[in-house]
Amino acid sequence: MILDGKTCSEQRLKILRDVITESGFRPQLATVIVGDDPASKMYVRMKHRACERVGIGSIGIDLPGNATTGDVVAAVRRLNEDPTVDGILVQLPLPPQVDAKKVIAAVSPDKDVDGFHPCNLGLLFAGTPRFAPCTPLGVMTLLGANRIPVAGKHAVVLGRSIDVGRPMAALLLSADATVTICHSRTPGLAGIARQADILVSSVGKAMFVTADMVKPGAVVIDVGINDLDGKLVGDVDFAAVSGIASAITPVPGGVGPMTIATLMENTFKAAQERSCDRAP
Repeated sequence: MILDGKTCSEQRLKILRDVITESGFRPQLATVIVGDDPASKMYVRMKHRACERVGIGSIGIDLPGNATTGDVVAAVRRLNEDPTVDGILVQLPLPPQVDAKKVIAAVSPDKDVDGFHPCNLGLLFAGTPRFAPCTPLGVMTLLGANRIPVAGKHAVVLGRSIDVGRPMAALLLSADATVTICHSRTPGLAGIARQADILVSSVGKAMFVTADMVKPGAVVIDVGINDLDGKLVGDVDFAAVSGIASAITPVPGGVGPMTIATLMENTFKAAQERSCDRAP
């Protein structure tokens, strides 16, 4: 089974558009981008287009590539104080001179629709998530939409990044999976991967997951986006692994669209919560 994130995302965006229309208010997302990285600018454009489709307003803050940590933090704090802004997204990665941790910590937890603020990550790991990072939450949504059971399964997550690997493990654990996290210093990584009922790869290496790393019948989730000789590919050797797995996400068209749909849903959730907070 191909886990079609594009179709699932389209369905969720249509539902969200109707819900926002019926809600009677217009959420607003603000993006902050530093520099002129083509990939980052493309991702930001995609997010703004998604906002237009569902009825979310959007504003973009573009800072020069030589901006300092103080410059970016100041821009974020202005958005924190703007009552018309419900969600803030700082496009990563940031240039090397900018301290990403300080910038992320500067975002108000109430507007942290990316789910990276330490407070929101703490709630996630405590098992009471408020805003979970969009990519791993999108993966969970995709599994649920395809009625793939998680409880009682052995899930192996390849990669321990704070934006995907660690929150992915936390969400799977909260869904009653038994979770193993592997990384670059894990001995016998291939053997551990072969034990997985659900294998999630977020290592960022093209074709890293080969057929001999996958148990027959496993569900394989490919979070990787890599350029290989001008072609967009994931972490998984799709041609080889798709003949072994019971279900697999393609790249493109798998996890990526779910990330954007989840960002829209998180933004609407933030707007709802802020609306309740402002109510008399």
